[in-house]
Amino acid sequence: MADETAAAHQPRSEPRAATGWGLAASVYVFTVVMMGTTLPTPLYPLFEQRFGFGTAFTTQLFAIYAVGVIGALIVFGRLSDGLGRRPLLRLGVIFSIASAVLFLIGSHIGLLLTGRVLSGLAAGIFTSTATVTVLENAPAGRERLAGSLATAANMGGLGLGILTSGLLARFAPAPLVTPFLVNAIMLVIAGVALLLVRDRTRGGATAVRLQLPRIPASAKRMFAAASPGAITGFAVCGLYSAIAPSFIGQTLHLTSTAVTGSVVFLLFGASATAQVLLRGMGDRRLIIGGTVTMIVSMGALVFALMAGSLPVLIVSAALAGAGQGLVFMTGMRAITAVTAPEHRTEATTSYFILAYVFMSVPAIGAGFLAAEVGLADATVIFALAVAVVCVAGLAGARRFESVT
Repeated sequence: MADETAAAHQPRSEPRAATGWGLAASVYVFTVVMMGTTLPTPLYPLFEQRFGFGTAFTTQLFAIYAVGVIGALIVFGRLSDGLGRRPLLRLGVIFSIASAVLFLIGSHIGLLLTGRVLSGLAAGIFTSTATVTVLENAPAGRERLAGSLATAANMGGLGLGILTSGLLARFAPAPLVTPFLVNAIMLVIAGVALLLVRDRTRGGATAVRLQLPRIPASAKRMFAAASPGAITGFAVCGLYSAIAPSFIGQTLHLTSTAVTGSVVFLLFGASATAQVLLRGMGDRRLIIGGTVTMIVSMGALVFALMAGSLPVLIVSAALAGAGQGLVFMTGMRAITAVTAPEHRTEATTSYFILAYVFMSVPAIGAGFLAAEVGLADATVIFALAVAVVCVAGLAGARRFESVT
């Protein structure tokens, strides 16, 4: 009996060696699931026409997704350490497929809300598990490549979901059906691709526990310095994801889902690109540069709304994405650098929870404010608030190392 008990707590045997196929499969699965989380973004105006709801409900529909992400981060944050990576990723794929099916049916607002919650759960699971899975599937000598691919799969997947949905809705039949049908097919393929993914479990049965939000003592000062970047960066992502389709239509009078999808894609695409290309720069330089870039982007956004200029709006989205990517990446790596390995999951989970809270709350506020003062004025107020927090965040830049 004692032998059986001891065996139950033994780590699993060493898995097969990492291969290029496993790395490619893990990146594909990560990308496809993250694509599914942003598919509805360019379609919000079409849903508004179909169901008759306004901007305020659109932001609630977006925010409930963030609630799902936060819930998954708390509930599933450490389970993969004990249960294995693939079982958790498989659950995330199932949630994502279920979300796509509910949007395919799309006959009632309740189905849309439920679909967004399931999509948020899938994103939360992948946020806490898929990045490390990609890294663990890197063949020897490919670790830096795997880190870049994980970033590209995460932020790039978010952008590709928006772009794909916008293009399919514009040029393919059944705009509220085709994007989700295509994604569902890709997700089924992702479920099969998981068989190629290496599952390197790091713990035994004792590792199966909830991951409650916690900031380790050694990371508190750095966490405080990095927080303004997480807050403003994800608030901007929330603004463009939840509000952009409406103000592009109402303020710029452009109703093409392809245009909407392309503009918001630029935000996430620029985020992924900036992280990959500039990751070798010093932390202090990245924080200052990323923060200033976001401030400039908010100024460009205000000018775009006042002038009704699509080109300036495109510039603002690209700048906002680049700034967001730099400050969030730098904050994450600075926090992990001062945190002991056994506490890094707690620290990064808390960082993501903070980010997703401020991805949803300001977007909701902007939606309700739009009902009082108009969408353009509400967006201007929001942009000014982001700029103010960015300026305050520059005060903490001295806590970051000037070299990596």
